[in-house]
Amino acid sequence: MAYEVLMPQLGLTMEEGTVSQWIKHEGDAVKAGDVVVEITTDKLTNEITSEQDGVLLKIVAQEGEDVPVKGLLAYIGQPGEQVGETTAPAVSAASAAPSAEPAAALASAPAASPAAGGKRIRISPLARKIAGQMGVDYTVLTGTGPSGRIVKRDILAAAEAAPKAAAPAPADRKIAAPAAVSGTAFPVKNLELMEGDTVEKLTGMRKVVAQRMYTSAVEIPTVTQTVKVDVTALLAFRKKLKGEGHAFSVNDFVLKAVAKALRRHPEILVSLDGEQIIRRAHVNLGMAVALDAGLIVPVIRDADLLSLEALSAKAKDLAERARANQLGADEYKGSTFTVSNLGMFGVESFTPIINQPDAAILGVNCTEDELVMEDDGTIAKHQVLRISLTFDHRLLDGAVAAKFEMTVRDLLEHPMDILL
Repeated sequence: MAYEVLMPQLGLTMEEGTVSQWIKHEGDAVKAGDVVVEITTDKLTNEITSEQDGVLLKIVAQEGEDVPVKGLLAYIGQPGEQVGETTAPAVSAASAAPSAEPAAALASAPAASPAAGGKRIRISPLARKIAGQMGVDYTVLTGTGPSGRIVKRDILAAAEAAPKAAAPAPADRKIAAPAAVSGTAFPVKNLELMEGDTVEKLTGMRKVVAQRMYTSAVEIPTVTQTVKVDVTALLAFRKKLKGEGHAFSVNDFVLKAVAKALRRHPEILVSLDGEQIIRRAHVNLGMAVALDAGLIVPVIRDADLLSLEALSAKAKDLAERARANQLGADEYKGSTFTVSNLGMFGVESFTPIINQPDAAILGVNCTEDELVMEDDGTIAKHQVLRISLTFDHRLLDGAVAAKFEMTVRDLLEHPMDILL
């Protein structure tokens, strides 16, 4: 009897997931443990595996579709078995052959995709994704990967070899039809489209980020206070440590200073739950990491208890695994304060949005040169950066927030104090 592949609940707050890519297709043979489909939740891409041997009888939820928890994704059963009113497709000889690759390798294994004339194309999931993004017709390519599969380098080579389209001549504005994304047209509600516009559905991580940022901005009465920090001594200290074989980023020092300042100012570590104030016991630093698909905030737990070396290693590890989509669900939950650093992008000032349920978030801006008059009247070049603290005015007052920022500033201006 066919069993249903359902959208799993991968966290207590998860309400829906997005079908990002079908690894198996209707009619494909499936073994227990095979990866069938990839789904995108609020922060991560997850693989759903089959629970039994059989055939992928019918795909119910299409790529790009949002499906609630426990919603139906597909049916797996025996060849020819009927599900609902649909007869299962026949199994091709190629797909019926048992896979020689272990189930654990199927996340990167080639996926068979239908092509013209019923022929099936061997292409890796990554290559198929890149082909869709770059507009490359992979069905006409010859793969250079194992067993002739199409891989990333084939798509990139085809894109580079394709002739560049000539820019259209100036013309009157026209209303263009909504662009098709993954074979689905999305209607535009309020905007007038112009020639060349494309439309894509707000899904997955970007959709969740949009919802959370909107909710935070609407629900919380925020204030942002910006303080200038002279980091001349910090940069010199960092350079000295690097010469001794200890490489730390400016962000490492910021995280350590913030963790130490939070321990001195526990009043910042609060959350609002209805009409209750929760005073947090742990300095769990959320660290905003920008991804192509959105924003993720992995958490450094008990950051105040870590040495600079340990904190630096943890931050680097979390950032790398966040970009590689390898974080566990518990690694981006439980923050009590968040740091968002845009200094590496040359941002001089910004107003970060609070990462709920935290009461505050610290924005870190770029380092700039500034001429300063010294005590003896001489002019010298100093390096300064600005930190911007956005806080929930329901929980924190301006003076309380300012004292915290002054502590962070003092620590950064006297870097040896960060280590003591």
